[in-house]
Amino acid sequence: MKYLNLFNNINARSVKKSMSINCIVFAVIMFIVISLLVINCGNAQPETFKVLVFSKTAGFYHGIIPTGIAAIQELGMQNNFDVDTTANAELLTDDNLKQYKVVVFNNTTGDALDDAQQAAFERYIQAGNGYLGIHAASDTEYDWAWYGGLIGGAYFLSHPKVQKAVIRVEDGNHISTKMLPERWECYDEWYNFRENPREKVTVLASLDESSYSPGKGAMEDHPIIWCHEYDGGRAFYTGLGHTKETFSGPLYLEHLLCAIKWAAGVSE
Repeated sequence: MKYLNLFNNINARSVKKSMSINCIVFAVIMFIVISLLVINCGNAQPETFKVLVFSKTAGFYHGIIPTGIAAIQELGMQNNFDVDTTANAELLTDDNLKQYKVVVFNNTTGDALDDAQQAAFERYIQAGNGYLGIHAASDTEYDWAWYGGLIGGAYFLSHPKVQKAVIRVEDGNHISTKMLPERWECYDEWYNFRENPREKVTVLASLDESSYSPGKGAMEDHPIIWCHEYDGGRAFYTGLGHTKETFSGPLYLEHLLCAIKWAAGVSE
């Protein structure tokens, strides 16, 4: 028994060491990929600005949240903008928000803001600032009608298993999609939405539902990336952002970088 316990302890340490090494390897790969993405995104001299990455969850917690935070921090370091991060909604006040050009809702879920915080964020957008929603940002604030308008009414409905799908780029001229191929295959978790946002937003890319199994809630016309001007500011949503495969992809990181700059109003 003594030798069995010793073997188990050694095995457990080996597993933990392996997991730690895997995390380090992934972080190094992501750093190398992002270090190559010093992209102007439409402006010859990138303007310095600040981004707030907000990652509060009042529902399901996506394990990819720390990866998303690290990716945006690294994009900021390599591309001349500052990044603050928080899961504390109490920081969404008029005084604090005014220092940021864009707030990223990084896989937020549920009822993340109280009434005062919601009002402050509305005033923030009305002052001409930007919002970027990543993936589960559409699974957030179902009872806040203004936020529903911000995301084009496209609240999360359901999703099938994580799988590869083909994204069809509809607008190859937008700064956030011009680097993408017309048909872009990605491995992610593909949301079906309660409402098709097409009539309310500019759809930049949609899913080819024949390329994967959308499950119950299939939309046929299935936008997945879009943007619009909203209540004096700018709003951008990308449905990608559930898997490490997504965040380690150079095209997605370039797409994310240019989406941030568009939402911040520092690129065309």
